[in-house]
Amino acid sequence: MTRTDDEVALEAAADPLVVAMDIGSTATRGGVHDATGRRVRGLQHKVPHAFTVAADGTSVIDPDQVVAEVGQVLDAVTADRRLGTRIAGVAMDTFAASLIAVDATGRALTPCLTYADSRSTGAVTALRAELDERAVQQRTGTRLHTSYHAPRLRWLADTQPRVVAEAAFWWSLGEYVLARLIGQPLAGTSTVAWTGLLDRRTGRLDAELLAAAGAGPRAGTAPGARAVVGVDAGQFSPPRDMTQPVPEAAPARWPALARAVWFPVVTDGYASNIGSGATDATVLTAATATSGALRVLLDGPADPLPFGLWNYRVDAGRTLLGGAINDVGRAISWAQNTLRLGPAPAAVLAAPPGDATPLVLPYLTGERAPGWAGGVRAEFSGVTAATDADLLFRGIVEGVAITYARVADELHPAAPAVLEIAAAGRVSNDQPEWLGILADVLGRPVTHVTRRRATQHGTALLALDVLAPGVPRARRVTGVTYEPRPAHAAYYAERRARFAAAYGTPATG
Repeated sequence: MTRTDDEVALEAAADPLVVAMDIGSTATRGGVHDATGRRVRGLQHKVPHAFTVAADGTSVIDPDQVVAEVGQVLDAVTADRRLGTRIAGVAMDTFAASLIAVDATGRALTPCLTYADSRSTGAVTALRAELDERAVQQRTGTRLHTSYHAPRLRWLADTQPRVVAEAAFWWSLGEYVLARLIGQPLAGTSTVAWTGLLDRRTGRLDAELLAAAGAGPRAGTAPGARAVVGVDAGQFSPPRDMTQPVPEAAPARWPALARAVWFPVVTDGYASNIGSGATDATVLTAATATSGALRVLLDGPADPLPFGLWNYRVDAGRTLLGGAINDVGRAISWAQNTLRLGPAPAAVLAAPPGDATPLVLPYLTGERAPGWAGGVRAEFSGVTAATDADLLFRGIVEGVAITYARVADELHPAAPAVLEIAAAGRVSNDQPEWLGILADVLGRPVTHVTRRRATQHGTALLALDVLAPGVPRARRVTGVTYEPRPAHAAYYAERRARFAAAYGTPATG
């Protein structure tokens, strides 16, 4: 039986202990980890949640609901009196590219816009007409897209001007949570980078994007005319590296945290790489959660940066190169729920490929890398009266794998030192057979990192690098390495060509 995790009993745990929180797309999770990075048995907790979505591209969550969830998790994982004050730090990651308008008292004026909210598509089009997108990307590491702040702020200024006028700050979800818990919206460098506003070389906010991000009537402007009114850099939290925790007093509600320092919130993508063992330029992570990504950690910026990818500054010396995919676990779950699949999807995924499988462009909530078409939606072709639920499911999984391959095509020339692809996340743990399809499509071996909660684990490791730099870490836990099968190469080459042709039609471009 494949071992999926390392745990340790509290009495055997090595000090210092840390609490690591992971606010993801489907739940808020957290737990106590010891100095080696192992989870402390029994001191883990999860509170499920879901985004509120709508056909117009809405994808939001109530930030105060998430604050309450974090409180529940901290209640559960710090309740054991045997902990005393052994916990030395609290660290948190969240799904990336979240945005909340906040007033001067710290009250949320909007729901939290998630990375999947695509209502700012019109603002993306406008900004692409006004700015040199390639120049913007080379500075910030990001394209103009509905996932990032500049289009969203422009859209909010156009549709909710009173909210924008009242907003004193623009915070991510993690900043909002920390402000409510300890009174400080500590933003990690990666969190600020995922706004799309941070210069990946200098670590400062990009002046041109700030100027273009807001819009509204300006005194003296002719009626009906449009005048751009910029967003002030002071409305954003300064970026902090993980080496800059604060010794803020914890609320009395959690006496076990009395001696803990609090770390700036980081993004789940950064933490996932660390938790998967992808800590340098030789290991490429395939993240396979509700959303997904291919990412590699580099020393310094990628230069030049491929147009289909992003390159986020994550600390003073390193950047993360890769591309994100909105719909991975989301596409799998949608298929399982909508098609009401029976108990045999593993057999469907392990079977050889076949021409009867529909071709699927799996963009349920729009595309990020490499095409950055936020308004695109899923397409199915080759569906006939003989197409059953299993074939549809197989087509969706193949479409997801091809989406990873499209990102990989742009990534490999920019990261030539990659020796290993490591796959981690819920989808790979729940449906490991799909990694055989991914290896076939990529044409490269894929190693299954079986550790559950790799993102939470990575957040713990980032804190431990500061609190316990000399303590050896527990080894990475892996399962099967899936080799590409030469017999399937021709099928997937043809399938990829058909995917590219379908993507290029007016309905999807």
